[in-house]
Amino acid sequence: MPLLPIAAAVGASTGWATGIVLAQQPARRLGAFEFTRIQLTACAALVSLLCALLGLWSEIPWHHWPAFALSTLFGILAGNLAMIECLRLGGPRRTELLLSLKGPVVALMAYLWLGETLGPWDILGGLAVLAGILLAVQFSAADGSRSDALNGDLGVVVLLGLVAVTCQGFGFLVVKPAMADGMPPLAVSAVRLLGAAFLISVIALWPARILRPKERLTPRLLGQTILPGVIGYVVSTSLLLYAFANFHAGLAAVLGSLSPVLVLPILWLKEGRPPAPRAVLGAVAAIGGTAIIVLL
Repeated sequence: MPLLPIAAAVGASTGWATGIVLAQQPARRLGAFEFTRIQLTACAALVSLLCALLGLWSEIPWHHWPAFALSTLFGILAGNLAMIECLRLGGPRRTELLLSLKGPVVALMAYLWLGETLGPWDILGGLAVLAGILLAVQFSAADGSRSDALNGDLGVVVLLGLVAVTCQGFGFLVVKPAMADGMPPLAVSAVRLLGAAFLISVIALWPARILRPKERLTPRLLGQTILPGVIGYVVSTSLLLYAFANFHAGLAAVLGSLSPVLVLPILWLKEGRPPAPRAVLGAVAAIGGTAIIVLL
């Protein structure tokens, strides 16, 4: 069992759980588009510099450029805009509940596209993880958390979450052949982020009201916006790309979707309110499912 890719996927979940809690407030203050634009621009610059310092640009197989373009357009731009708007309207737990569907969606795409199949124990472990995530989020939503207030129509929130799941899963899966050719995950992140930053900067030139920031940007708000972007786009995305390249895509997506469980102790520390007992039960089920994937 490849323990390093599994650890990378779980590490990605930990990063996203932290980032999504940190991102909610600045996303609501700036709006989904401006929040995403700032994050993409800052993170693209950071990752590009890291790739230059590490000499990774020469290791990019540029003949995979169609995959890079599709991953950028759908996986980052469309997927993350939908996710941030879902977070802004629905709160972190509802968003994470919907994003947990990425595992089965990616597993289906990997089966139809790449011919990847799962063994019986892998399926059992994956189902246990998903069931635990559903329990953890469903029952933790009843604890009255200030961060989880619904600020829009629930149907719109669900639709945004499903769009985010499908686009992000496709964005990761489409670059798997490039990583199979030896492209480092950090270089994949750099190419995707640069493309997305360019596209969103061009879109920002359109003088539409929906694209304008909801509040004036301050240095403090800028820092609060960039920090979760670095955690998510730079650290967590690179870890999950590594897991996708070296492990079954569906299982990597399942283990990369543990953030709804991991967000529980983070919100507990942030707000001082323990999760509901049945939410803890869901977390235990998710951990048990992860153990089945790792050990069997």
